[in-house]
Order: sequence, then structure tokens, then C-alpha cells
Amino acid sequence: MAEKREAAGHGELSVVRTDADGITVLGLDGEIDHQSVSGLTRALAPADASVERRVVIDLSRVTFMDSSGVNALIAAFQAARATGGWLRLVVVRGAVLRTLQLVGLDTVIPFHPTLEDALAPTHPGQ
Repeated sequence: MAEKREAAGHGELSVVRTDADGITVLGLDGEIDHQSVSGLTRALAPADASVERRVVIDLSRVTFMDSSGVNALIAAFQAARATGGWLRLVVVRGAVLRTLQLVGLDTVIPFHPTLEDALAPTHPGQ
């Protein structure tokens, strides 16, 4: 299991990336806005765009997200689907949950209550 830590933006967002069994898990901590989103987009960038992408993003420690974060999640979802993979979000709550519900992302990307739930095998495409 490989782990990579990176502070993004002005220290407002911490991204911890773990890769195991073909699944990329990103643990985020802080705020996702136009100044800090670059750390998230770098962590989401695939090494090989042709390989099936399976990504879990843990948002349990994210306190704020603006349209930059929403756009990054949409792009990640589309990139994963383009390779036959999937994107799942973990523990979305509070203001971040309200933001994602307002734009309808909760109807497109599966939300899971725990990391273990998100990592569990499910039906293809979810």
C-alpha cells in the first residue's frame, strides 16, 4: 500500500492518497476552494488514462467546498466512468453535503457512510 501526503493551496487542504488493490483512496482534510483544489486534482490525475479507475474520496474532514471542488468531483467521476471504473464519496455531511445536494451530485455519485462500505464490492458501475 503506497501513501502520499501533500499540502495543497495555502495549507487549507490536506490530501492523503493511498493506493491498494487497484483502488485509489483520497482522504481530504480542510476546505476545497479555488485556491486549494489543485492538490485534489493532482491526486486524482491518473498515471495511465486507459486503466480502469476506481476511486474513493473521504470527505469526512472537509468543512467547506465551493464550485471548484464540485467541478473536480464531476471531472473525476467522468474520468472514472470513461475507463469503466467508478467514483464513490464517503461521509459527506454538513455544508458539503448541502452543496452537493444543491447541484444534484448525490443523485449521480454514490455516497457511503463509511470507508469500509465504500470499499466493499458492489454492482458494476457503482
